[in-house]
Amino acid sequence: MYLATCIDLATREVIGWAMAAHHRAELPVAALRMAAGRGGLEDDCIMHTDGGSEYTSDEFRTEIRKLRMRQSMGRVGSCYDNAAAESWFAVLKAEIGTAVWETREAARADVFRYIEIEYNRSRLRRHPEYGYVTPLETRTLLRQDLTPAA
Repeated sequence: MYLATCIDLATREVIGWAMAAHHRAELPVAALRMAAGRGGLEDDCIMHTDGGSEYTSDEFRTEIRKLRMRQSMGRVGSCYDNAAAESWFAVLKAEIGTAVWETREAARADVFRYIEIEYNRSRLRRHPEYGYVTPLETRTLLRQDLTPAA
């Protein structure tokens, strides 16, 4: 199984994700669509990816344009260009392990539970301004800070 994610760098929230038995372009496109479906993607926001074929495909680039986003791509062989995603996947592996699940549905359910319940809503991380908060709480706090006074 392959997992594609869209991580909001301001909050570290996983706002879109998809799993499949392949890593063709439709996998990250599905993650992008989930992120867009949740709302909050601003026009001209940047989607940073590595240089994999699924991210350089016409299908993926068409979806980026359709969602009014821009694409940034890391340099070949440089894991530092995509450090936020690399770090998130290291946390995922450390916290749920690299188990062999009995079925794909069991794997998908475990990843769902981790992302949507544990990581986004329960896992505390240190924010320089707000202290220890979850990614979801960070998003809420940032939206409050950006609300213009009437």
